[in-house]
Amino acid sequence: MARVAVIGGGLSGLVSAFALLRARHSVCVVEAAETYGGQIVTEHSHGYVIEHGAEGFVAKSEILPQLAQQLGIAAGLIGQTTTRGLGLRDGKLQELAPGEAAALLGFQVPREDLGSGVRTFRRGMGELIGALQRALAAKVELRSGFAVDSITRMERGYRLRNPDGAYIDAERLVITTSARAAARLLTPACGPAAAALKSARTLSSVTVSLAYPRSAVAHPLDATGFVVANQDQQHGLRACTFVSSKFESRAPAEKACLRAFFRPIDAEINVIADATYAQRAHVFLAELLGIQGQPEHVWVSRWPDALPVFEPGHKAAVAQLSTALTGSGMALAGSAFHGSGIDAAVRSALGVGERF
Repeated sequence: MARVAVIGGGLSGLVSAFALLRARHSVCVVEAAETYGGQIVTEHSHGYVIEHGAEGFVAKSEILPQLAQQLGIAAGLIGQTTTRGLGLRDGKLQELAPGEAAALLGFQVPREDLGSGVRTFRRGMGELIGALQRALAAKVELRSGFAVDSITRMERGYRLRNPDGAYIDAERLVITTSARAAARLLTPACGPAAAALKSARTLSSVTVSLAYPRSAVAHPLDATGFVVANQDQQHGLRACTFVSSKFESRAPAEKACLRAFFRPIDAEINVIADATYAQRAHVFLAELLGIQGQPEHVWVSRWPDALPVFEPGHKAAVAQLSTALTGSGMALAGSAFHGSGIDAAVRSALGVGERF
């Protein structure tokens, strides 16, 4: 048994802690933010289930249902109520073949998963984060608000310091941060093998969820939503999910919930107001779907530099760093290193129990 510190309290960090706990290690999770879950954030508001981050995981995933079973929340798993997808081309919505939506958007989805849709939990993906926190609460040290500023190699293990000088000692480390953050922390110890990740490419995202009376929307909303061809995109709006049609229990009766996805243009994510993004989404959707009146509720979510891009160079840099960490008592876990998506993040995190 060893004392292991997990840096990062997102999904990968919490699952890593869960795996290490089951392997009988002493575990501490340090998270810079005051809350856990990373890019999984579910809000329950006005009778709506609003996902601010990831809405689900690939339906063919085997590891997520297994984890849900271990956490006692498998009964809450649900699938899509429809898998029909639409695409906006030349100003018109057209039905897409299975998997075509992901291909149009350039999603890095394994070929075998294309067209399979996603699964989630009845009350949102936040159920998974809540269950992990409950499973860890009494047995794992959870330190929110602790931003790791440096890692120092000690005689036995490592010392993590925050900007205020407070420290935590551990024999082994699991790093579940972004690739750039990992590069900053590990370059002093690993040199060029870690420094290569300082320029890891990422993408940003802004999503706008809008609630309307169902009677205000002329479109039948008889699909999961639509993706937008490049030539039809406005202000970076790339897709829209018909949330209240895609999953059950996402909106009150006689209401509709739509979620628009923006890929911010240049540095707009830091300067454009929430109200502007909301208005852009409403104007675009109102014209396309025949919506009368203004939305009753709006929720805007911003994710700057949150989505890793798995280019060949990035994969090679991760492999180089992983090799350099062999035998060091440090390991990488999470979607920043081992594949995009929740399924890949969880598989990567569960693997640390075997490596340690």
